[in-house]
Amino acid sequence: MENNKNLGIWMDHAEANFIDIDAIENNHSIVSKFTFETMDEAIRKNENLMHNKRQQLQEAYYNEIAEEILKYDQVLLFGPTNAKTELYNYLQLDLHYKDIKFDVEPADKMTDNEKNAYVKKHFEMN
Repeated sequence: MENNKNLGIWMDHAEANFIDIDAIENNHSIVSKFTFETMDEAIRKNENLMHNKRQQLQEAYYNEIAEEILKYDQVLLFGPTNAKTELYNYLQLDLHYKDIKFDVEPADKMTDNEKNAYVKKHFEMN
């Protein structure tokens, strides 16, 4: 049986936590550059500008996450907002991701230990 490389990503629009249960010490996060301060500044300038800025920064955030995903065979996207679904839809437009198996599941805010346990349980069941 081949040994798949599995990755769990707990994410919302602000942060993505990477959980590789085969390499716990390699857990890390990517933080979106679209912060409250960026939003506040853009709103003061112009709402249209804010929307464009948000889209640009969100795409940069998803691109950064996408780069990491290419190293894996199976990816679990989970978290409390629709960011996971947006990322999944974004990746489906790119043929580089066609051979990666994705699961997208809703999840609440969690501690790091809860995230690790959730990912471990998910991949043990698959």
